[in-house]
Amino acid sequence: MAAPKRTNHSGTASHAGVTALSFTTKLPAQADFKKVLLERYQEAIARSRKIGHRVSFRVEVDPAADAQTITPVEEQPVDTFPAEDTDKPDAELEAAVAAARERGRKRVAEIVAGEEMLSAEAFAKLLGTSRVTVNAKRQSGQVLGIDGAKRGFRFPVWQLDKDGRTFGALPALHAMLGNSAWAVYRFLASRHGGLDGRTGLRARQQGDDAAVLAAAEGMARGDFD
Repeated sequence: MAAPKRTNHSGTASHAGVTALSFTTKLPAQADFKKVLLERYQEAIARSRKIGHRVSFRVEVDPAADAQTITPVEEQPVDTFPAEDTDKPDAELEAAVAAARERGRKRVAEIVAGEEMLSAEAFAKLLGTSRVTVNAKRQSGQVLGIDGAKRGFRFPVWQLDKDGRTFGALPALHAMLGNSAWAVYRFLASRHGGLDGRTGLRARQQGDDAAVLAAAEGMARGDFD
């Protein structure tokens, strides 16, 4: 019986998050395949116990070369997260997200409860119109009304000038900021470098409509302010 030819070589194939190192034994067709296979199996058991991780076999039969190849593959763990851990929720992250949402809800409640926030009925009286008309204007972006959940929509009184007229550029602001009433509110309530540190509301009250719209357009583009 021809002696089996054993060729040792190492590789870096990726398999299920491990680095594979292979050791190959090439057997002539006339070799006692079962005997050698059993020997390699026993070696693999001893090896796996010694190194503390998995060792597997790969057997290839090559009719062209009239030979069989037995390759024990030593699998060495790499620095990666176990698959069973990746699907587990991060308790600290979930707690942080929940806390942020709670702060957001409290802030929304504080804003809509402010004295400057009017109900649709109260706002309609200032405009000399009906609640239905106010809601239609809100939906078209002609007036600013933010959703207060339990309190319903609230309309900041500061969007009216001394003559009781609304900000003429409000429809354009809504369109630029994704038709999001809260985005329009945050823009008007925040300070902007493009407005020389003024809030959008302050610039609007000073008649700088063009500057207000330019700042909103920059914000919509994602420009740094």
